[in-house]
Amino acid sequence: MVMPTSDVLDLKPEAQVCTAPMYLFGRNRTVSGRIRTIRCFEDNALVKAAMAKRSDGEVLVVDGQGSVRTALMGDQIAGTGCANGWAAAVIFGAIRDSAIIDGLQFHVKSLGMTPRKSAKAGTGERDVIIEFGGMRFVPGAYLYSDPDGVVAVAERVG
Repeated sequence: MVMPTSDVLDLKPEAQVCTAPMYLFGRNRTVSGRIRTIRCFEDNALVKAAMAKRSDGEVLVVDGQGSVRTALMGDQIAGTGCANGWAAAVIFGAIRDSAIIDGLQFHVKSLGMTPRKSAKAGTGERDVIIEFGGMRFVPGAYLYSDPDGVVAVAERVG
C-alpha cells in the first residue's frame, strides 16, 4: 500500500508540497515513485517518448509552463505509460481525453483539460530540475500523490 501524502508529511515535515491546484484522473488514486522530469511548452513529443519507454514505477513530472491551450497528454500516451509500468504523470499544463484517462489504472494530475492537441517538434528538456507550485522537482527524488495533493522528498518514506 502506498503511503498517503498526509502520512508522508507527518513523518517528514520538511517535505515539499505543491500548491498548484490540480485535477486528478485515473483509477490509481494514491501513488509514489521516483521523479523523472520534462520541461516543454505546448509540445508533447518528449512526453510521448518518455511514456513509450519501460519504467519501474516512476512518476513523470512535466513542466508545461502552466499552459492549458494545448494538451500535453491524451488517452493514448497515458495508456502507453500505464502499459509500460509508469506509476503516474503530474502535468503543469493540460490533458485531453480526460474521461478515458479517468478509467485507466493510472494516475494523472493536471492543471486542466482542453481538446486541442499539442505540437510534436520535440522541443524541451529531460531530467532537469523543474519548479512549479512552490516546489522543486528533482529527478531521482520521490513523489507521493493522492487526492489531497503532491509531496516530494529526497528519499523514499516508509
